Amino acid sequence: MEETKSKTREWIWFFVWLAIIVCLLIWLRQWFWLALPGVLTYFVKAMGLIDENQPEDQFY
Repeated sequence: MEETKSKTREWIWFFVWLAIIVCLLIWLRQWFWLALPGVLTYFVKAMGLIDENQPEDQFY
């Protein structure tokens, strides 16, 4: 049976990035896209759609 991991840290990072993107949309609209990778990455991780990298997943 697989262990389920807590996604609390990913949800916290998602809300931090969401706050950043909202602030950028309010004050610096032309720069909001810089926060998109953080928002989208941590949302997908928090939803459990992608897994954490494992050492055996590395190709070097």
